[in-house]
Amino acid sequence: MATSARPKQSGWRVRPRDQRTLLLFSDLLVAYVALAAALYIWSLRDQWLPTFLSERVNTNLWFYFLPLIWIIFLTETYDPHRAKNRRRTILGVVLAIMASVIFYALLYLVAPKGSLPRWGVGVFLLLAGVLTITWRLIYIRIFTGQAFLRRVLVVGAGKAGKTLAEVYRGLHPQPFCLVGFVDDDPAKTGKELQGFPILDGCKSLPALIEKECISDVVIAITGEMSNEAFESILEAQEDGVEVIPMPAMYEDLLGRVPIHHLESDWLVRSFVNESRVNGFYEVAKRILDILFALVALLVYIIIFPFIALIILIDSGRPVLYRQVRSGKGGKPYSFYKFRTMRQDAEKDGLARPAEENDSRITRIGGVLRRTHLDELPQVWNVLLGEMSIIGPRAERPELVEKYQKEIPFYRARLLVKPGLTGWAQVNYGYSATIAENTIKQEYDLYYIKHRSLLMDFTVLLRTVWQVIGFRGR
Repeated sequence: MATSARPKQSGWRVRPRDQRTLLLFSDLLVAYVALAAALYIWSLRDQWLPTFLSERVNTNLWFYFLPLIWIIFLTETYDPHRAKNRRRTILGVVLAIMASVIFYALLYLVAPKGSLPRWGVGVFLLLAGVLTITWRLIYIRIFTGQAFLRRVLVVGAGKAGKTLAEVYRGLHPQPFCLVGFVDDDPAKTGKELQGFPILDGCKSLPALIEKECISDVVIAITGEMSNEAFESILEAQEDGVEVIPMPAMYEDLLGRVPIHHLESDWLVRSFVNESRVNGFYEVAKRILDILFALVALLVYIIIFPFIALIILIDSGRPVLYRQVRSGKGGKPYSFYKFRTMRQDAEKDGLARPAEENDSRITRIGGVLRRTHLDELPQVWNVLLGEMSIIGPRAERPELVEKYQKEIPFYRARLLVKPGLTGWAQVNYGYSATIAENTIKQEYDLYYIKHRSLLMDFTVLLRTVWQVIGFRGR
């Protein structure tokens, strides 16, 4: 049985958006401490003073940007929930070191001799890694303590409240203290929902907030709200308690939109309106798409003969295969991919999504999928404007027609161009069943609602981690 026993409170609870800011600026501070130490150690080795007046430093001004580059490689660790997990935090920092070493090694091959000091960079990465892990462990120790956790009360013990409790129980470490529920159905008072107590009706909300030191109230009422409940919630907000709709809390916890708990008015108000982006974003994204596609096209031209030869040896012809997919607004377009499945993968003519450990995937096809190299021919579609680098996965028209009948709001994913990679692809694996595709749909709608250049950059970096770690799908 969950307990609502009140721990000693600090009076200072850091919310997720504040945690991201704290992590970012603290990591940057730690990185500049590592930079200063690296400069000092470098100076002891080469007998020169680490000052901006030094000729040696002026010829390597890029060295002072190493902390910013380090922060970029730490991008995946800035999710507040991942940041409180020791194993994932340490893994994220180690991957950042590995990615930095690979990036430096590639630059070292093409840079003029003597322009990239291996000693200075090596010391910086070592110190930045150790200091960042130390600071992050301190952060975890502090902000997973009860005194710093938000205390949350949920209004509504129905389907939406139950879903939120299930999500909460599945998160480790848990991001806040869920005290319990209030509900105006007198038959529910005194009972439990997912192990959490239903304390009383909405009329007792102000008293419960004071008694339990509640910092956040989540509204999980899907039907009509009584006037008494509305007034209690309004009073709580006036007293400084943060009031959060259940869909917004769900998004914050999982990075997904709860499509089974959305009503049409919420869709229009919170999804259609908020998903609009300004013209600068559209133009900037198109420019970045073209630049990235040109680079990727050059890579494609260089590696095509090698991949083609391996595919021919492994499973014969054809090397490429053509498919029709649904683009923005449902407009069909054709693209090519490196063939990763047997030639008879769909001998009956029925479209089937790929599954995990799919027996139709060839040996080399599995490698191409895990490294995303099978997607490279689609850069041509990006140049034509039919696709983007970042966006929902493009699906075949027959599958779109099927999913529209079975998955709520499925057509909404066609509001934007499909992408080579996307928020759903980096957060979820194969999706063969309706339930799995529903989860991917939640990720896609979250991306459409919150898309920005920063989010696109985050997806791109996480895709790089998947390629490096052979974790593509």
